[in-house]
Amino acid sequence: MIIAIDGLAGSGKSSTAKGVAKKLGFFYLDTGAMYRAVTFGLIKSSIKFDEFEKIENFLDNSRINFNLDGSTINLNGRNITNEIRKNLVTLNVSEVSSLKLVRKKMVYLQKKIVENKNFVVEGRDIGTTVFPKADFKFFLKANIKQRSIRRKNQNFKQGNDNNINEITSELKYRDKKDSSREISPLVKAKDAITIDTSNITLNDQISLICNYINSFN
Repeated sequence: MIIAIDGLAGSGKSSTAKGVAKKLGFFYLDTGAMYRAVTFGLIKSSIKFDEFEKIENFLDNSRINFNLDGSTINLNGRNITNEIRKNLVTLNVSEVSSLKLVRKKMVYLQKKIVENKNFVVEGRDIGTTVFPKADFKFFLKANIKQRSIRRKNQNFKQGNDNNINEITSELKYRDKKDSSREISPLVKAKDAITIDTSNITLNDQISLICNYINSFN
């Protein structure tokens, strides 16, 4: 079974997806972390985002591995779980994820990872592009104020210090970049259930999704 959870940055999709996976006993895949890993690797390798041959070579010779509960992610044997959440990666991941050759490789890997397993998969194009025939689809959204507060709290825990105005600007930029890219833009799947997380707790988000899924069993 595949449960697809898409949504805006800061809408709570990662925490929700992890919670749903744990509650249902499913594996969890954070596709955004995969794009962040590629972004981190390209930056560390001093590869510019328009050097397509170098990018293709990097993708062909890199290994992305992670725990199936989403707790750690490794690039070529190096634990980069915390490093991919730093500002430098956050500010560049949207551009990298819009590259056709990167997206093609990541989607291929994502489909191989979940093959014949029960997975909660979260991202921005899961229900539309990666798994258009997912068993259940959800789209999470929240108002910009709540999303900014959540991202600021998340950044603080990860050692990134941003003021709320900078974060709001970055989120708006990310929204525009993700929704307007040519390859797999961020859009709600027609058959996805929308959940506005602005004024509900994380536990409520998890319960809403799990209760809905369990109602079909």
